[in-house]
Amino acid sequence: MSVTLAIDAMGGDHGIVVTIPACCDFLEKHSDVRISLVGDPELIKEALSQFPKAPMERIHIIAASEIVLMDDPIEVALRRKKDSSMRVAIQQVKDGAADAVISSGNTGALMAISRYILKTLDGVDRPAIATAMPNESGGGTTMLDLGANADCEPMHLLQFAQMANVMVQVVDGKHNPSIGLLNIGEEVIKGNEVVKQTGELLRASNLNFYGNVEGNDIFKGTTDIVVCDGFVGNVVLKASEGLAKMMSGLIRQEFNRSWLTKLMAIGAMVPLLRVRKRVDHRRYNGAVLLGLRGCVIKSHGSADRFAFGFALGRAYEAAKNRMVERIAQAFVAETR
Repeated sequence: MSVTLAIDAMGGDHGIVVTIPACCDFLEKHSDVRISLVGDPELIKEALSQFPKAPMERIHIIAASEIVLMDDPIEVALRRKKDSSMRVAIQQVKDGAADAVISSGNTGALMAISRYILKTLDGVDRPAIATAMPNESGGGTTMLDLGANADCEPMHLLQFAQMANVMVQVVDGKHNPSIGLLNIGEEVIKGNEVVKQTGELLRASNLNFYGNVEGNDIFKGTTDIVVCDGFVGNVVLKASEGLAKMMSGLIRQEFNRSWLTKLMAIGAMVPLLRVRKRVDHRRYNGAVLLGLRGCVIKSHGSADRFAFGFALGRAYEAAKNRMVERIAQAFVAETR
């Protein structure tokens, strides 16, 4: 089975400087993939000319005259820029011309346009944003919601868990993944009423519910999935990114402090590079917009060629293994 991926080639901080090289790399490694590049045809062709060995027979260019900027208000992206590369790429999934869409563009705009064009699955009240965060075990802890829903009811959090359960099985190949509910303590009596009621729903479900988990459990890898509302999830995500950047900067400063510390850095280079590889956020690039009638992947806006390739990989696995269809089936079975 071949997989067609629609790419918002113009989105993100870098646009075609990143998307075109990453797509060419991906096509070289996956002979069963076709890619539709959406954006300015002339700029795309010019970028592709730098890759003469690219399999052009598996690349389709689709014209779009506008670009959703990173600081565009949702209203502008949704109502005024109707021929944006983001919107046209999403429409490819709606029309059945593509199996998944990937964009590095404005997250709010991507969610709004995707929800407007694709609609939500039956039984799903709200879509959620899910991604993996590196943990001590060397793998990733899938966390959601990361910002789509600031205020949630217990049923919404249960639905997030149900969708993530399918996603982790499909994309990461983990059978019956464990699910934790993010809380201020492990005890059942801890947390606000929404969290307590969500815990009751999860314990009564057929999911592999571990119980309450705390913030440090995300990085321990205590559970495969951690569920929370979008307000908390976004704060955790941004705080984690900030901490990682700060620690990296501090280590670099200390090793550059003197000629002696520079020599010590050379001796510590191998383990430092291993640690860097294990926590490299680029390897976990590609958040999934769950709950839509189509596969939508959000790449980080500042993603480089290497990181965007991982977003392509997540889209490929999700599409190839029919993630959206399997989530829909899970909700149908739940209502029976």
